[in-house]
Amino acid sequence: MPNSNAKFRCNHRGGQEAGRRELVSRSLQSAQHCLEDQDFGTAYAHYLLVLNLAPELKTSVKETFQFTLFKWAEELDSLARIQDLFNCYEQALELYPNDEVICNSMGEHLFRMGFRDEAAGYFHKAVKLNPDFADAKENFYRVANWLVERWHFIMLNDTKRNLTYLKAIENAVHSGCKSVLDIGTGTGILSMFAKKAGASFVYACELSKTMYELARDVVAANNMEREIKLLHLKSLDIEIPKHIPERVSLVVTETVDAGLFGEGIVESLIHAWEHLLLQPKPKNQDVSTGDYGRVIPASATIFGMAVECKEIRRHHRVGMQEVAGVHLSNSVQFFSPTYASAGSEETVEPYTTEKLSRIPGGYIPLTEPCQVMTVDFNDLQELKSLAARKPWKLSLPVTEGGVLDAIVVWFVLQLDDKHALSTSPSEETCWEQAVYPVQGLLDYSVKTGDTVIMEVCCQDCYLKIQKISSLTSECGMDFSDRDDTLSLGNEAELCNALAGLQTTSKQDGNGQVCVLESTEIALLNNVRYHECFKAAMGKVLLSLNPSKDLQSMDVDGHGTGMNLQESQNKSSLDVAPDPLYILDVSEGFSILPIIAGKLGPVRAYSSIEKEQHQAALNVISEANHFPKETLEFWLSHLEDESVVLQRPKSDKLWSIIILDVIETSGLIQQEVMEKAAISRCLLHSGGKIFPQYVLVYGMLVESESLLLESAVQGTEPTLGFNIAPFINQFKVPVRVYLDLSTLPCLPLSKPAELLRLDLMNPLLNSSSREVKVQICKSGKVTAIPFWYHIHLDEDHSLNTSDASSHWKQAAVVLDEPIQVQVGDELVLDVQHHKSNISITVKQ
Repeated sequence: MPNSNAKFRCNHRGGQEAGRRELVSRSLQSAQHCLEDQDFGTAYAHYLLVLNLAPELKTSVKETFQFTLFKWAEELDSLARIQDLFNCYEQALELYPNDEVICNSMGEHLFRMGFRDEAAGYFHKAVKLNPDFADAKENFYRVANWLVERWHFIMLNDTKRNLTYLKAIENAVHSGCKSVLDIGTGTGILSMFAKKAGASFVYACELSKTMYELARDVVAANNMEREIKLLHLKSLDIEIPKHIPERVSLVVTETVDAGLFGEGIVESLIHAWEHLLLQPKPKNQDVSTGDYGRVIPASATIFGMAVECKEIRRHHRVGMQEVAGVHLSNSVQFFSPTYASAGSEETVEPYTTEKLSRIPGGYIPLTEPCQVMTVDFNDLQELKSLAARKPWKLSLPVTEGGVLDAIVVWFVLQLDDKHALSTSPSEETCWEQAVYPVQGLLDYSVKTGDTVIMEVCCQDCYLKIQKISSLTSECGMDFSDRDDTLSLGNEAELCNALAGLQTTSKQDGNGQVCVLESTEIALLNNVRYHECFKAAMGKVLLSLNPSKDLQSMDVDGHGTGMNLQESQNKSSLDVAPDPLYILDVSEGFSILPIIAGKLGPVRAYSSIEKEQHQAALNVISEANHFPKETLEFWLSHLEDESVVLQRPKSDKLWSIIILDVIETSGLIQQEVMEKAAISRCLLHSGGKIFPQYVLVYGMLVESESLLLESAVQGTEPTLGFNIAPFINQFKVPVRVYLDLSTLPCLPLSKPAELLRLDLMNPLLNSSSREVKVQICKSGKVTAIPFWYHIHLDEDHSLNTSDASSHWKQAAVVLDEPIQVQVGDELVLDVQHHKSNISITVKQ
């Protein structure tokens, strides 16, 4: 009988195995049929079944499974079935937990949906699994800039800042503060200072998941994981005794930005005083410090001054009425977001930031530095009154005549009675200054004896400086914002004001407001950019339609001077030529379609999306007497906005397609070569892509600044604490938004051509190239800055490193500096993958 049972079980298992193989075979066939029918969801379900029943097939079906997963994920994404999409990826990663391609794709979906912390984790894992996986490396570098902002490296390398905080914390702990809460701990350095100083209990909170996990690793590496309690929380959510057992005697924090209040220090300290800190020490009483609460920093004093600065001006004010023959109508008023924030209900940062000591062209102080306000972080009532305080007026006497471009703000952070940190532009500091650009005035000129007046308030966690204007010394007239009602004190002032108003176009008061990013305003101010495009487009149009209409147009600044309306009236008597089609798919606000429209019978299409920008372009086109059909908005013609590059009409092709090749950051735009390949198929004979090709230039430099801004340099700047290996995981090889004209560096070679990207002739392209570079000065190579010569054609090119350029530059920072002597030759291995340029040195 036992033998009979064993035989039955054996037969049963054999039958199960045969059934499994049959089911696997049928599912594989069904999956293949579904793929042929593009039924990716059902195909994916079949592959899941196959892989669960037959794990031994994982290797053989891996590529097809990946393809199916990615196609099904795209479909789910388009249907907004987000939870189903993530479920699919989780199932896939259970089957292939160490597949770098799936990890990277999961990260891309998470990043697009705004989950940057989670995306970084998947990108990081993909890079660890395959360090040569270019897509994952590029994705990780991009997201690393979001998660661990570059100022962390600069700040941790600032030995003076670290030492000053350490001494202030030591003083507090030695005077009796034994329990410490570090708000916004970042890498945990201030918490470790407190523990090193002898604090009995140290707690630290951090909201960012990435920084919390980094701090956890740092604290463990410094053998303090049992002595510092890390909380992945916003300080406002900390409760006693749920998270910490009792109130603490010291709060340390550096949650301050260039404008002091922008990281929410006031709100977090109000909450700390009310819920987490011991009561403050009574003033003028000699009692034990340990029984009372205190904050480091203790207080701050904010300073400001008015400056003239061409670089700030060209990024925040349009400085001309005509660009490449296009009249910028008075009916359109351009502003940058900082001005728009003044009247906005949204919380918009009311300032930009600049390191004034390195701003191109420098700056001229127009007033003496003036104290704007002080704040005592150890006074709860004062902190509470800040937000409720009414705006107050501030007056700055002008000591140097010039152009009023901005109010610049910095502060002195008083950590305690003995230790302070200044963010002044005259100090060697890791800090930038807050810049409030002046906009919306009728006259920006000031002279000695005038007064700059402004309104100051603390609102939405920001220091706001608004309604900036100038009061002349002669008549006291206030050139205030155009939208504000003039405060008129006497009859003479009224007459002066009315006279000023009468000289202004009537449309000024009711014009179209157009808010542009500062880089878009800098682009509008870039005269050479627009003149080059005008000339290059004119050449193409003339070659495609050598009619009298185009020949009469003022392409290179010459011609008969016949205007567009005369030309069209004349051509209507003859046979009207078919229009030539031009598509501008450059990023952001662009007047290139209007410039093209002035060159003859064309149909120009703009790809701008924002309604406010479209309205401004329409006003400008009307001011230039364009027929309505000359300018159209391309996205309104598309059924699928994700497929921007397609024919203008079923029977028409483009004469010119304008692509955005270089980001303002100094990097190459993503997928630009793929876009060029599609564009070439959409051009009729003789049509052109602009730019036609791009040359990448670079040079070898020695720059201590780039090293400090890219990675923490060992344990010395962090006063012996081991932080560098952990935060340096998030360093990126390419620094962006650089300005080579003011970058502290020593050039060690002449500029050399590194790479050619040809959008019209792909046969001239190479994804990698070796370049020999001659050393012309001895030193230590630490970085390779690079920039571009953008060739619209053989005769017209733009240099992205020019002073008038709206583009910034970038630099590859070497992992290890290389010592070189005059006459040495280095070989650079230059590679281009998607938007990423990698440069390595072969010695």
